[in-house]
Amino acid sequence: MAGTVTMYSTTWCGYCRRLKGQMDREGIAYTEINIEQDPESAAFVEKANGGNQTVPTVLFADGTTLTNPSLAQVKEKVAAA
Repeated sequence: MAGTVTMYSTTWCGYCRRLKGQMDREGIAYTEINIEQDPESAAFVEKANGGNQTVPTVLFADGTTLTNPSLAQVKEKVAAA
């Protein structure tokens, strides 16, 4: 499952911290990218969110994204992969 989920986040985002903690507890492996430190990732997040840098934006192996998803939504997408 490693590498199948990428979470775009920032250091100050409370929603990001919450989702990371939930995914850690559930054993869902993910790669985290801080969009404040990576301009290309920030541009990707903007494209996925109608021009907004909304985080957490989660990218799945099938190329789809979810913005500020619940843990249940992440688990459903990971299970379907």
